[in-house]
Amino acid sequence: METAIEVRDLVVKRGRRTVLDGFSCVIPRGSVTGLLGPSGSGKTTLMRAIVGVQVVASGEVTVLGHPAGSAPLRRSIGYVTQAPSVYADLTVGENARYFASLHRLGAAEAEAAVDAVGLASHRDQLVADLSGGQRSRASLACAIVGRPEVLILDEPTVGQDPVLRDELWDHFRRLAAEGATVLVSSHVMDEANRCDRLLLIREGALIADDTPAAVKREAGTDDLDQAFLRLIRRQGVAA
Repeated sequence: METAIEVRDLVVKRGRRTVLDGFSCVIPRGSVTGLLGPSGSGKTTLMRAIVGVQVVASGEVTVLGHPAGSAPLRRSIGYVTQAPSVYADLTVGENARYFASLHRLGAAEAEAAVDAVGLASHRDQLVADLSGGQRSRASLACAIVGRPEVLILDEPTVGQDPVLRDELWDHFRRLAAEGATVLVSSHVMDEANRCDRLLLIREGALIADDTPAAVKREAGTDDLDQAFLRLIRRQGVAA
């Protein structure tokens, strides 16, 4: 498959701590790739490097054939951070229309994005009055309104109810089917089975890069939580 994102020998340091140490991976176009691991494992740092907003010590990150953060990518990447990135003094609809205008799109596209994240009934509500989960969905609407070629989602389903989580994952899969590349971080292993590929990361190191079925087969278990634990233990023995 054609490559959308390539990370080669990436090193990121914060003070004396090395967050990512020689990290490498390839993410194919038109896929949903899950970036999974415990809190503090380096998931957000990797995502920031792919978006191009992370200071790196060394290594290369290429997105759609361009260096991460370069000008040609500005309209091609959608990024949803853990903290909602919307204007609290605007309504959900006004936020969506504003971000749509940045892509020279109109109200119809903005409304479609709001509908896609399940906020149609809150379209005229101020973001300041939304719950935390609703604010996260408002951020997602603003990220997808421009139909980006690459969508980077940092734990987008945290705080969402099970029904909405299922609907959001269905939407992520539709985006991939239409050709978008979706990278979703999570620390919830039951979401991993929804992905085409998995990147399992721990303490800044990649311990698995394969399909969910292959990861489970390699670990000798049908339970992804157990698979993750077994791969970690194997890594410790090898080290």
